[in-house]
Amino acid sequence: MSVLLAVVDTGSFSAAGRHLGMPLATVSRKVAELESHLKTRLINRTTRQLSLTDAGQSYVAACRRVLEDIAEAERAATGEYAAPKGELVVTAPIVFGRLHLVPIVAEFLTLYPDINVHLALTDRQVHLLQEHVDAAVRIGHLPDSSLVATKVGATRPLVCASPAYLSRNGIPRHPVDLAKHQCIMFEGLFPTGSWIFMVGQSAVSVQVCSRLMVNTAEAAIAAAVKGLGLTNVLSYQVAELVANGALEVVLEEFKAELRPVSLVHAGQSPLPLKLRVFLDFVTPRLRACNYLVESPRGTA
Repeated sequence: MSVLLAVVDTGSFSAAGRHLGMPLATVSRKVAELESHLKTRLINRTTRQLSLTDAGQSYVAACRRVLEDIAEAERAATGEYAAPKGELVVTAPIVFGRLHLVPIVAEFLTLYPDINVHLALTDRQVHLLQEHVDAAVRIGHLPDSSLVATKVGATRPLVCASPAYLSRNGIPRHPVDLAKHQCIMFEGLFPTGSWIFMVGQSAVSVQVCSRLMVNTAEAAIAAAVKGLGLTNVLSYQVAELVANGALEVVLEEFKAELRPVSLVHAGQSPLPLKLRVFLDFVTPRLRACNYLVESPRGTA
């Protein structure tokens, strides 16, 4: 069942083999043996992609439930519900994790020597159940789901550039002025290629000229510091650079609405003690952080 789920989740037999540390031939043989045992085909194989048959779809859903029940039984048997021990998998956006979560996790590990943390920093939104993640920091409004979310703060997008760039190209006074400027697009925050501003009481989408598009906030910020153009990132990501004058915030009177910062988990019951103590430890410390830059020379 685990091998089958690895094939489905990674999208190929070879990727599943790499994920499991298992030879490709072994992965293929185990899935074939499972299909032979069930006397039905689970996966349609083509040269380009894999797809589940109708029987495969229902069987994979059942496999996820069975394996989760087994994992739950193992956690109970190893004492995770009686003592805080074991491994926690936690994910957060890259810059947020580096600036705010890593120091808190370091303090947590000192206090709980029997808990290990796998901290996965990525600007990609991770699926908690499919990727076996215990807790995640999410930034932005959350869609309706079965996840349990606790708000720990708020941040907002800010447009900024280096003083050298603004000296050469002028300071935009209104979002429409962005048509005359070079911009650095962080696709994780604005996947449509447009920036959002509040003009009066209305949210307005403004298409910008993207000279450079990157997939991490750190890359966008580094390019802005080098004077390549304006970028639009979250306030906590540039707080230190704004404070020391490496970047200047523009268009503040049109800044976008606040985006909540939330700590989320799957809400399993009973909650493993290792996760409960982690949430209790991290939540007040994240709430004590200031994720906003409220003036061009402000601090966070």
